[in-house]
Parts: sequence; C-alpha cells; structure tokens
Amino acid sequence: MARKKAPLDFEQSLADLQTLVERLENGELSLEDSLTAFEQGIGLTRDCQAALAQAEQKVQVLLDRDGELSEAPFDAEQPE
Repeated sequence: MARKKAPLDFEQSLADLQTLVERLENGELSLEDSLTAFEQGIGLTRDCQAALAQAEQKVQVLLDRDGELSEAPFDAEQPE
C-alpha cells in the first residue's frame, strides 16, 4: 500500500529548488554532491509540477451569465 505524501508546500519546494540550482551553478560541489543535488532537484521539480497540475484542476473560472456570476470548472483544453 502506497504511503500518502504530506501536503506539498509549493513555495518552499520552489525555494529549495532555487537553492539547489545556485549550489550547482556555483561549481564548488564535488561530483557526488552535484549528482545528489541534481537528484533532489528532479524530485522537487516533479513535486512542483504535480502541485501545479493539481492547482490547475481546482481553478474555477468565473463566467458572466445574464448579469450574474457563476462558477464553472476550468477546462485547459477548451478553446477560447
């Protein structure tokens, strides 16, 4: 049975990813440390992408119908 992950703190994950990128760009890490940081970065990137996809699914678009606002699910595939 798969363990349920704790809710993702998107902003913290993004900040952690930025820190990893800066450390990698600095060039002072050993090869082993660089590979470890890269692996962590891939994991953070996947977590952030999943959080964004989940947020996109939750977005509600406000439509103006007959002078009243109503909510409709966001459809990324729907042409404008």
